[in-house]
Amino acid sequence: MSYKVEYTKRALKQHAKLDEATKRLIDAWIMQNIVNCENPRQRGQALVGNLSGYWRYRIGDYRLLADIQDEVLVILVIEIAHR
Repeated sequence: MSYKVEYTKRALKQHAKLDEATKRLIDAWIMQNIVNCENPRQRGQALVGNLSGYWRYRIGDYRLLADIQDEVLVILVIEIAHR
């Protein structure tokens, strides 16, 4: 049971605006820690309040907001933003 990563249009747009070094850092972290992982919740932290149900991952000075969909084994990246 391994997960795959998908991106929303908003996340792709935010990713495109980042500088090349930051893009490489984020992409490498995602490939190393999330893609094909057995439990994506190990590396992240659950959000509370208005964003309950979502998970956040801290990558250097950036935060990745994701929705983990267990029924289809997908991690949907919703937003990538500077902390």
